[in-house]
Amino acid sequence: MSGSRDYVLVTPVKNEEQSIGKTIDAVVAQTIRPIEWIIASDGSTDGTNEIVRGYLLQHSWIRLLELSPRKGRCFSSVVMNTMTAIAHLESRDYAYLGLLDADVVFDADYYEKTMRCFERDPILGLAGGVVIDPGESRDRVPRNRLDIPGAVQFYRKECFKAIGGLIAIPEGGWDGVACVMARMAGYRTSLLRELVVDHLKPRNVSQGNVLKRRWQMGLRDYAVGYHPCFEAIKCLSRVGDTPWVAGSCAWWCGYVAGWIARKKSIVPEPVRQHLRHEQIDRMKRILLCSKNAKKPMTLNTITNPETP
Repeated sequence: MSGSRDYVLVTPVKNEEQSIGKTIDAVVAQTIRPIEWIIASDGSTDGTNEIVRGYLLQHSWIRLLELSPRKGRCFSSVVMNTMTAIAHLESRDYAYLGLLDADVVFDADYYEKTMRCFERDPILGLAGGVVIDPGESRDRVPRNRLDIPGAVQFYRKECFKAIGGLIAIPEGGWDGVACVMARMAGYRTSLLRELVVDHLKPRNVSQGNVLKRRWQMGLRDYAVGYHPCFEAIKCLSRVGDTPWVAGSCAWWCGYVAGWIARKKSIVPEPVRQHLRHEQIDRMKRILLCSKNAKKPMTLNTITNPETP
């Protein structure tokens, strides 16, 4: 029988010498440490592996898994390296599985507080804190409160088993798909707004400048299966985000580019359909609420869903 607070972590990493030490320090400082942590290095050529090895001498529960390098950096590689790390876990008797990026930091009681949420809610299957990029306000209210960023996804073991693992989507979006699959399996997913995680660099920075990243996010949304009406409203709701207007246009153009290319998605059709049903339900609820609302609804409301 696994201890109620026994958890394991897996971290895919490639050339993160500037941040990996800070992330390890954050985990080492936890009030409740993991019983095992595998850091899977995807052929890192900088000082990443050497930094990790320095910690192995002091912490036997940290392991370095050196993998053969995959070509380039892509979202599929992250998922495949993560799944490889999970397959190499020696621990079997644990209650929770955490996915952790190599460029985040958080408070010393982060995992203790996360597990308290699971203990209070027996159907909570997947949760994680709010990831804040450099320059973002720590007080910002996330638009989507049901999906958890892949950088800090924390699963009840049974939930991860129920979804059958992660899907290596070339365009990205595997983390959102995992959340949909968890809900399809009967579990609740929750973004823990009271827990803040600092991202040490902008997300998807490897994709290029901010407009290229927005374009790629639109392409990702098409590949995952976003409903076109939901995507249009989502892009409109972001016209005030920097870079103003241009960022939203780039996001929409990425989605349209995916539609024009009509590239077949590897996301199973039942999952895509469930995602669209959720989005349609959100739009219906907002439309229904807007008819009875005493004050005008905003575009941001549509992408700020609460648990029904």
